[in-house]
Amino acid sequence: MRYLLRRLPNLGRNSSLLRAAAVAALGSGVLYANAASDSNSRFQISLFLPTRGDLLSVPWRAPLVSFGPLMHAVGNDPFPLHFSRVAPDPPADAKNQVPTDGSTHCSNCFTRDTIANAAAKVSPAVVNLSVPKGIYGLTLGRSIGSGTIIDSNGTILTCAHVVVDFQGVKASSKGNIEVTMQDGRTFEGTVLNADLHSDIAIVKVKTKSPLPAAKLGLSNKLRPGDWVIAMGCPLSLQNTVTAGIVSCIDRKSSDLGLGGMRREYLQTDCSINVGNSGGPLVNMDGEVVGVNNMKVLAADGLSFAVPVDSVSKIIDQFRKRGRVVRPWLGLKMIDLNDMIISQLKERDPTFPNVDRGVLVPMVTPGSPADHAGFRPGDVVTEFDGKPVGSIKEIIDLMDDKVGKPLKVVVKRANNAVATLSVIPEEANPDM
Repeated sequence: MRYLLRRLPNLGRNSSLLRAAAVAALGSGVLYANAASDSNSRFQISLFLPTRGDLLSVPWRAPLVSFGPLMHAVGNDPFPLHFSRVAPDPPADAKNQVPTDGSTHCSNCFTRDTIANAAAKVSPAVVNLSVPKGIYGLTLGRSIGSGTIIDSNGTILTCAHVVVDFQGVKASSKGNIEVTMQDGRTFEGTVLNADLHSDIAIVKVKTKSPLPAAKLGLSNKLRPGDWVIAMGCPLSLQNTVTAGIVSCIDRKSSDLGLGGMRREYLQTDCSINVGNSGGPLVNMDGEVVGVNNMKVLAADGLSFAVPVDSVSKIIDQFRKRGRVVRPWLGLKMIDLNDMIISQLKERDPTFPNVDRGVLVPMVTPGSPADHAGFRPGDVVTEFDGKPVGSIKEIIDLMDDKVGKPLKVVVKRANNAVATLSVIPEEANPDM
């Protein structure tokens, strides 16, 4: 096929330059281009498909065996596993390299290699998960997902919905999991632990040699606008990397219309699709800062990940007791800031004088908080002996302290102060 392009400024009639530009724009080896100019100052570019020999000369990880439709008949994998060329490891002295463009070197600056280097650090540890799916014990095909190896012994972090079925709140494994690494090696994995509410699961594979593992970072250091990359196997396209920014660091589950217990997510505009679930969200230091788990189907650029700080606590509980224990107080809580406090004081002059705290608008009857003497309108200023200014701080302080009395200081109307003792109960899994 041919396209006629208008004359481009500052290129003259240098056909070799045009040829290079065309080839660069069209990609490495998938389509080929020739370019030339004519006497009418028009440039003519010819595109043609490569031959079989051309395709086989490209250094793919695995040969392309089919150009058929992505969806296969029931009983086969819904998507064939595709491999791509793998980015080389970043040079050992990448941070100390001197720029070739004459600019001043800055080890913390964002450069043309920043994203590629971050992806190269994590990509060997990103795996494809192929899981049987069916109904009433009948296997009807396989579903796909992603995961991240987090230790050299073969522990894989992924999403619970990828590897288990939840009957009510009881998790049951979907069956043997086929784990495919970036280099083409395959293993059989089994589910060790899974948690419905966080959508986090741990899969284990047996290996005779150490496997590449990704480093877990800190999600609490992220800020809106920070660059991140999403990695995984969307539609079984192995080694896929997309980039974007953090849009929100604490998107509430209630904002997304999700019921049940309160959860917070990292919101990004990274492109993710079916098969990305369970794959890592990575910062520019090549550290895992989240686990990609969902997107808004009716919109572009609305993707969500479980923050790795929450994931680390879940993993710790898996190791200690094999499940996640969540304390429950029976309080509805709202974070306060200067603007909200000012507005509340305008509406009700008896509102307590506080600079920070957590407002309690509702107390569940019969709950531990109700028994402890909490009232609607209380402002929690101290929890377990420490000042608090957000719901997250209270949740972090409670941790897994079920059945242990906790001291809470609240301020009430006209600046009355009350000290309460509340004993959290374990949350009902049905909540």
